[in-house]
Amino acid sequence: MRYGKKWLEIFCALLLAGMILVPFLQVLSRDLLGTSIPGSGELTRFLLICLVFSSYPLVIASGENIQMSELRDALPAMPRRWLNRLIMVASIIICLFVAYSAATTVQTNFNRATPVLKIPYWIFFGTTVLGLLGAALVHLLQGTSTIDNKSDSGV
Repeated sequence: MRYGKKWLEIFCALLLAGMILVPFLQVLSRDLLGTSIPGSGELTRFLLICLVFSSYPLVIASGENIQMSELRDALPAMPRRWLNRLIMVASIIICLFVAYSAATTVQTNFNRATPVLKIPYWIFFGTTVLGLLGAALVHLLQGTSTIDNKSDSGV
């Protein structure tokens, strides 16, 4: 699992570098050469979408996702454990539902592409599917380790 996380971190870092580099090159091209790079805005949006969904499992795994845990933390141990389990199950269901919706969208738009660069839509939605499936898996692993350890920490 750790090895796969490292590869995902490298992939996300490359997406971020590309997302920074493309607009930078666009500005240089426009200012130095007086011409813009066709499709640079489209490529930047593509990289942003891929970065957001690809990095989502990493955000959850590192515990950096937003949690409004003040009320939960104020609960006694037993209700807090049950609430943590409920949150884990709800998180998994929501991630799987959105992944399913994105997979359905992939099937519907499989032969469509972006207007300028002709990037297939299935790549956009594919990163969404994979990112949300990964997020569901991380929620499951975190939740089962929390339940196994009988910990009161957040999900």
